[in-house]
Amino acid sequence: MSDRSQLILPIPPPPADAMTPFVPARMVNEWVYCPRLAYLEWVEGEWADSADTVQGKRAHTRVDKGGGRLPAPDELDEEMSQARSVTMSSERLGVIAKMDVLDIRDGVVMPVDFKKGKRPHVAAGAYEPERVQVCVQAMILEDNGYEVEQGAIWYVGSRERVRVNLDEELRARTLEAVRDLRGAAQTRTRPAPLENSPKCPRCSLAGICLPDETNLFNRGYPPRPLNPSDDPALPLYVQTPRTRLRKKGERLIVESQDETVEVRMIDVSQVALFGPVSVTTPALHALMRAEIPVSWFSTGGWFLGHTIGTGNGNVAVREAQYRAAFSERRSLSFARDLVNAKVRNSRTMLRRNWRPERGAEDKQDAMAGLKRIARRALHADDAQQLLGFEGEAAAIYFSQFEKMLAPSGSEGFDEFSFTTRNRRPPTDPVNAMLSLAYALLARTLTTTVSATGLDPYMGLYHRPRHGRPALALDLMEPFRAILADSCVIQAVNNGEVKPNDFVSNGPACSLKPKGRKALIAAFERRLDQVATHPLFGYRVSMRRMLEVQARLLARHFQGEIVKYPHYLPR
Repeated sequence: MSDRSQLILPIPPPPADAMTPFVPARMVNEWVYCPRLAYLEWVEGEWADSADTVQGKRAHTRVDKGGGRLPAPDELDEEMSQARSVTMSSERLGVIAKMDVLDIRDGVVMPVDFKKGKRPHVAAGAYEPERVQVCVQAMILEDNGYEVEQGAIWYVGSRERVRVNLDEELRARTLEAVRDLRGAAQTRTRPAPLENSPKCPRCSLAGICLPDETNLFNRGYPPRPLNPSDDPALPLYVQTPRTRLRKKGERLIVESQDETVEVRMIDVSQVALFGPVSVTTPALHALMRAEIPVSWFSTGGWFLGHTIGTGNGNVAVREAQYRAAFSERRSLSFARDLVNAKVRNSRTMLRRNWRPERGAEDKQDAMAGLKRIARRALHADDAQQLLGFEGEAAAIYFSQFEKMLAPSGSEGFDEFSFTTRNRRPPTDPVNAMLSLAYALLARTLTTTVSATGLDPYMGLYHRPRHGRPALALDLMEPFRAILADSCVIQAVNNGEVKPNDFVSNGPACSLKPKGRKALIAAFERRLDQVATHPLFGYRVSMRRMLEVQARLLARHFQGEIVKYPHYLPR
């Protein structure tokens, strides 16, 4: 017996009551493997599929269909029998398990757990987390009156069965794991991430857990490139008037007067509907069940709101967010850094994209002015002063915005003039494109923030107002120039949007359908572009970058990161 196991006392967890949820046996396995993983999945409801989890589901396909019957303890006889997919719980331990297979012989029941991989060559025959899971199942059976002498694990990959001895050491370790997991859940104590662990690269929750990113702030360890690749699913935009969106099997059918398009639902990350577009109830139900948000826009591109399913049920992160939002000190500190980041990124955009043919006589003054305001923002006395700094920086930035656009005759494109930022309504083509790009970015961040468990309507700098996604707007500020403005500049300078793609109605100017499609394509292309994270050094798409920043903000709210790192590209 190891030194560690000698210190373990077989103290059972406190009995569960009607208000205590049962701990699944699989979560006890996860707790032994990685306490943080179990906490994220069971307590905070996080989940992400990977190749391993998909293979695991396939390995359980046959046993999950069920079959056979488990007699009551007093009905067992000497005949051999087998039952599959049996769910049972123990109120004494507060645990529940769905047992893959129960082998019954001579009145004794043996739980057999299925694993997708091959048998590991270790002294105990199986890894500790897997043996603990089998032990949980055995103890549940015993608490329900069945006699259990041993358990087993069936490895699908190597087609081998490994016996699990239910000795006192394993039982004590199992009780300890159940007690610790339930204790962490009751006290809402999220375990710290593993440090430089080889378990992290294959973990499906690495992009949610952010183990190395969190440890960078707390331990100074440089992060490994653990970030998983982007989800291949992409947004579906529907903007043709009188188009109908319906469901057929696992596909979405987009029907307009001119054409019908079919899209696999698995390939859709979110749906954006512009103007008079209808959705059938079955399609909306399917989208909500799949947690695919539906965003609603006016014909002109004004973001109206979004429809989602039950969403992320992580209450703990929202509580932490509200505490931060109600703290004037924390809100002001966050807002100072936010305005500083926004101004610095605006300066970066001007520095990168100032066209030489526009002349450089005003460039140095603009650069110096924005740099000065960014520094002053870090020492603002209150939010009102920050608003003043933000307005002053915007005046400098937009007074030079035209210097980033191709002049008349350059590369054969017509000139888009720009003098000042205006909206509600925008009165010229460039402002119309900026308004739409900002609406698209606000929609993207609203759904991103919601998916991470945060409340998009409770901000720290932007104050709450009915229907206003204040936190999404907070996160959006440093990305306005980097994502929205840059896609407008590219669309103009590449000739993707032309002056005849706009229509005027009184003082208002808006995009025609062709121009709107072109700008949306430019925006999505910008989100797909890969960039190096300025703090962590790995390369991810800008779409994934937004999610990383949202999850870092959640970690900041919950105290794992002292200072939230706003996005500041070089």
